[in-house]
Amino acid sequence: MNEKQITPANPIQTSYETIEVRPLSQAVGAEIHGVDLAKGVPAKQLSEIRQVFRDQGVIFFRDQKLTEEQHIAFAEQWGKINVNRFFKPTDTHPIIAEVRKEPYQKTNIGGSWHTDHSYDQIPAMGSILVAREVPDYGGDTLFASMYAAYESLSDGLQQTLDGLRAIHSSRHSFGTYAYATQEEADDVGTRLGNPQQATQDANHPVVIRHPLSGRKALYVNPDFTVRFDGWTVEESKPLLDHLYEHAARPEHTCRFQWRKNSVAMWDNRATWHCAVNDYQGQARLMHRITVEGVALE
Repeated sequence: MNEKQITPANPIQTSYETIEVRPLSQAVGAEIHGVDLAKGVPAKQLSEIRQVFRDQGVIFFRDQKLTEEQHIAFAEQWGKINVNRFFKPTDTHPIIAEVRKEPYQKTNIGGSWHTDHSYDQIPAMGSILVAREVPDYGGDTLFASMYAAYESLSDGLQQTLDGLRAIHSSRHSFGTYAYATQEEADDVGTRLGNPQQATQDANHPVVIRHPLSGRKALYVNPDFTVRFDGWTVEESKPLLDHLYEHAARPEHTCRFQWRKNSVAMWDNRATWHCAVNDYQGQARLMHRITVEGVALE
């Protein structure tokens, strides 16, 4: 089979004045070094970090000993904070959500490919995740570039998708009937709640023009996209399944191995992510702050 070869629209830049950048793959993701988030990020350095975030879709920082207040302060440098409806917050800071899995729990949160908040009329820009407790092994997070996913489609399929819109919903993921079995619902327990608030439905372009980079990106995802606008669920499924398989191809992805005090910040408009559930019998605790976005076109 002939595969479309892609030259990145934004070649990876690694030379900056105030930071060191180490890409994780050609398609997506970069570690940023030379930054102490706890001390606050000065304007010049923040500008360079924003450029890496725009180009790479997800950025990572190592060895950042952040208090909850410092986590919030960094998030506020990016925009207004979105308080999640469904995640349990920390005991002391209700705008910080817990992403928790205890050793006795089998089901993790975010264990399939998705992009957060696509069910909202104005989806969140992205999230900043801080590793508070990590397992001895496992618990990595995968990221996939929706720039690369779109750009590596055939010209004919690109043209078809450019004219489509899709329906996204929170109902089937966070609502009363979100879990296949009672055992699964009990296992998730109090980590997710407020199923009565899972009433969000949104209509977005299947291909968006990214508000920061101007590049086209595929904007459907397995967790929240229900169907194409004007199509039935049954009609939509074959094409959506093809897009999901295509987007998750290894060459579109990177894998991040967490350590305690690592920080990840991803762009929901340019990436998917998936938390790998391969650490049974061990605990994992992350603190997440989500930042508001803009309407998509």
